[in-house]
Amino acid sequence: MIAYINGKLSSIKENAVIVDVHGIGYEIICPNPYIFEPQMNQQVQIHTYHHVREDAQILFGFRNTDEKYLFTKLISVSGIGPKGALAILAGVNIHGFIAAVENEDEKFLTTFPGVGKKTARQIILDLKGKLVNDFAIGSTAEESEEVSSTQERQIVSEALDALKSLGFTPNELKKITPQLKSDSTLKNTDEVIRKAFSLLAK
Repeated sequence: MIAYINGKLSSIKENAVIVDVHGIGYEIICPNPYIFEPQMNQQVQIHTYHHVREDAQILFGFRNTDEKYLFTKLISVSGIGPKGALAILAGVNIHGFIAAVENEDEKFLTTFPGVGKKTARQIILDLKGKLVNDFAIGSTAEESEEVSSTQERQIVSEALDALKSLGFTPNELKKITPQLKSDSTLKNTDEVIRKAFSLLAK
């Protein structure tokens, strides 16, 4: 199995990055590929999960071992495949997700693409109590609210960093930042970036 890839980040696609390792380009599917934008044409280390099927071998990539670990736990849940797990990781930070599981917050879990009430209940059934020992996380409502707020700030910050690396000026980004922060419908970095593009085009 391939645990991680070290190489030069040569390309970023809508759902993946290409890492050049001694002239060989590895395509790695990621929850939020544009998070790696500041490291374009630089050396990166991406933690990977090597998914083997009868018809394909796919590398899924993550910023750190915590993301990778949660991914492996998610795909162990009945009804969640790799794509579903990536969609969850793209839309929430780890502590926010675990807090929702521990609080049995089905409403929060069903905000992710492909997660209905049945799957949300299955996530809670399979994972509640099994993640808190691996991550420092509280489970009170106040802590969950704080985590959610932190998550929102994080995805906006990551999106702004990616936009800066694309050449947008601080003044341009400053004008649209309040609108990005106030839009509660934006669930992940990619959605924030798309919203920013639409605002910058006006």
